[in-house]
Amino acid sequence: MQGRLSAWLVKHGLSHRSLGFDYQGTETLQIKPQDWYSIAVILYVYGYNYLRSQCAYDVAPGGLLASVYHLTRIEYGVDQPEEVCIKVFVSRKNPRIPSVFWVWKSVDFQERESYDMLGISYENHPRLKRILMPESWIGWPLRKDYIAPNFYEIQDAH
Repeated sequence: MQGRLSAWLVKHGLSHRSLGFDYQGTETLQIKPQDWYSIAVILYVYGYNYLRSQCAYDVAPGGLLASVYHLTRIEYGVDQPEEVCIKVFVSRKNPRIPSVFWVWKSVDFQERESYDMLGISYENHPRLKRILMPESWIGWPLRKDYIAPNFYEIQDAH
């Protein structure tokens, strides 16, 4: 079943794939990495002015990585704001997605965390560096094929 936003994107010739609706009725769309930035700008202009959250996950060991964006359309006088979930899938060999920092500034630390934990590189992000792990950390801890080191260095322990 095609949702309202999907129908609007089709009407305007914008490439995407409908993934249906989640358990709360939120429309979920898949966008290709190369189309993501331009569609993000269009969604912002269309009224999705609030990025509620961004997260990422490893779909399967050796498989794709996903970056997920929950967008909300906040308007004065509307009791139930319209929401949409956007998923952008990338290969784990070269996980590159355009950053939407310049569209929604609130994505700053969230994209950094996704980079730190899964190794997804968000192109044109102004401060893309590790946020939770030390800069010297090797690997991406939330990938399903990550092998945890058999040692942990505790710095500044008292």
